[in-house]
Amino acid sequence: MLRSLFIIASLTGLTWSSGCACAAAASDALDGVNIGFVLYTRSHAPGTLNARWMYANKYSGPGLATGGPKDGFAGHYHVRYFYDSGEFSDEYELDIEKLADRYRVSWITNGKVSAVGVGMEVGNDLAVGWRRVGD
Repeated sequence: MLRSLFIIASLTGLTWSSGCACAAAASDALDGVNIGFVLYTRSHAPGTLNARWMYANKYSGPGLATGGPKDGFAGHYHVRYFYDSGEFSDEYELDIEKLADRYRVSWITNGKVSAVGVGMEVGNDLAVGWRRVGD
């Protein structure tokens, strides 16, 4: 009986430590990846979206998109993003296009597409995965 408990405890510890190593390795692997995520929520001000973004598992913060339509998400906005520290990050023209139950999203700087993404409505929010586009 005592031997069985020892084996179970050993296997549990081995499984737990292996899981931690895999999670750490997965986190490290995302550091250099060109993948981002943003969640847009409608503000009380018409045509305005609040944003919460992250990029490459390293950077994150709030943002604000203004100048959009009074209803829905699809439209053209001007968006400013900030780091969690409050420091300014980036500024873009934001185009959100609705395609059936999906969205195509583009971030534009000086007339050139800087990033592209796909999204879907989740509850009352718009969830978008994105990546930067090479020059």
